[in-house]
Amino acid sequence: MNTLPAMAPPSEMRDLAADTPLESISGPERAAIILLALGEQHGRAVWAALDDDEVRRISIAMSKLGKVASEVVEKLLGKYVLELGKAGALVGNFDNTERLLVQFLPEDRVHAIMEEIRGPAGRTMWEKLSNVQEEVLANYLKNEYPQTIAVVLSKIRAEHASRVLAVFPEELALDVVHRMLRMESIQKDILDKIEQTLRVEFMANLSQTRRRDAHELMADIFNNFDRQTETRFLTALEEQNREAADRIKQLMFTFEDLSRLDAAGMQTLLRSIDKDKLAIALKGASEKMRDFFMQNMSQRAAKMLKEEMEVLGPVRLRDVDEAQSGMVNTAKDLAARGEIQISKKGGDDELVY
Repeated sequence: MNTLPAMAPPSEMRDLAADTPLESISGPERAAIILLALGEQHGRAVWAALDDDEVRRISIAMSKLGKVASEVVEKLLGKYVLELGKAGALVGNFDNTERLLVQFLPEDRVHAIMEEIRGPAGRTMWEKLSNVQEEVLANYLKNEYPQTIAVVLSKIRAEHASRVLAVFPEELALDVVHRMLRMESIQKDILDKIEQTLRVEFMANLSQTRRRDAHELMADIFNNFDRQTETRFLTALEEQNREAADRIKQLMFTFEDLSRLDAAGMQTLLRSIDKDKLAIALKGASEKMRDFFMQNMSQRAAKMLKEEMEVLGPVRLRDVDEAQSGMVNTAKDLAARGEIQISKKGGDDELVY
């Protein structure tokens, strides 16, 4: 897919001055401005999600924008952030969303998107189930045959299965444990039937009572801002809606939050990151964060890291932000796979991504 817009003749360039009303900017133009503001790194995932027709329309609009005043960019992004931060501002019901999508996307793609929206995050059904709260999953499964429960628990993450078992009545839990111990290979058609039933009966019903909090979504978006952009928007939001800003800050997962990892989790993270990026990330970190990382390393490794940081000399803030953001994303991936646990701010519960 070619995401590069064709160049437009200078005479067709629109040029958006600082006093341009947002109402006069079309939908494709707004999308083009936001994608330009996101840049290559953060906009790549958005481009990849667009179909060819959407790419063409946005590319045409982008090639004709000309010079866009920074005031227009800030007003447009600010409007998006504030609207998304309002409870329910961008969240309709599933039927309305589906009706909207079918107007410009193929039916099979709409089905795939709605399926993802209706269930918790995860690429497969079993990953989705691993992200369902244990009490909710246990209350559904306790009405199934013990053998079916055994199959389901054998397919989800072990730590999540243990929490589900703990919610069951003791007699049912022990029955399921015995069946899991005696379980042999499961026929594919049986597994497919169980998966289909879960998809239709459980996930579809779950979606009607569960939707992602808008503040959680905004926290994820803010996590992907660079430091200056994050500060600018949080400051603006605090002036207009301090309660929403405080809620978003509470939900954000930042580089400093890595200090909440236990010793085993930190060792796993250190094995998974680029050591060169670690040196850059710590150049812009607080003394407390530097000490935390050093304390979780051998004396020799800590000494080598200090020497590497000294050799680096001055480092651009943008490079520090990218290195820290990369480490945060690695930690999130590890948490999603169940390899580490990250406790919530002010609590000991695991964050699920």
